[in-house]
Amino acid sequence: MSSFRAARRMFCAAAETAATPAAGSRWQRLKQSKAGVWFRSLASDYKEACREMVVGAWERPIKASVYGTLVGGALACFYSKPDKSSFEAALLERSNKLGLLSPWIRNATSDGHVQSLIKLRNEGRLHHISLGLISLAYRADFDPDVALYEAQCSNLSVPWRELPQRMLDVGFFGYWWILDSKMKDYDVNEDEFKHLPEHMQHTSPPGIQEVERIEKLHKESWLPPTVEEEETERKEMDRKEETISEKSQTKEQTPA
Repeated sequence: MSSFRAARRMFCAAAETAATPAAGSRWQRLKQSKAGVWFRSLASDYKEACREMVVGAWERPIKASVYGTLVGGALACFYSKPDKSSFEAALLERSNKLGLLSPWIRNATSDGHVQSLIKLRNEGRLHHISLGLISLAYRADFDPDVALYEAQCSNLSVPWRELPQRMLDVGFFGYWWILDSKMKDYDVNEDEFKHLPEHMQHTSPPGIQEVERIEKLHKESWLPPTVEEEETERKEMDRKEETISEKSQTKEQTPA
């Protein structure tokens, strides 16, 4: 019985010893194959590139900061780039703002620009294109769903050289810049001031001292009048009455 157990142990040990080199040789064959050599060279290249990048950033921190800022800014512009739905939402919001105003006080430039965009949108001619970091809104000749030969033929589509003439807005960093610039002072109708002299058509904002003086006068107007103020006002009224009476007596004493 003991001899049987010893023989079994020897057989198991021999089997384990035989299996270990086989596994090791298989792993070695995998490492020495073409795929293994390619993966090892690729990992070595990435490791060397990362090491050079870290060493270069440590030796030239200003250059690394500039490159990092440019890459981060490009990524921020790419992910914050507005799309067609955001342009339509901004357009409808501006249209609602103008709709709340009377036609007599709307800015003609803002109203005309928004109304033209709304018309193109209703006709299906307002299109959008993405150019990586920016987005462009442009006008087309036809709605893409129209069953016309001119609208469906790819050879008659809008050529790239005409895109600058058809461009309506530029989307960059989450804003549509032309639409925002056209909506500046949208509640000021400049046609109302055309009859005024030239020096009155353009007014400059008040300075800090003027604003402080106006605010001080506004706050003082809400305060109750004091006894001294009433006395001063009474004296001024008496003085005015005396002046008026003296003038009237002088006129009476003057011979005709």
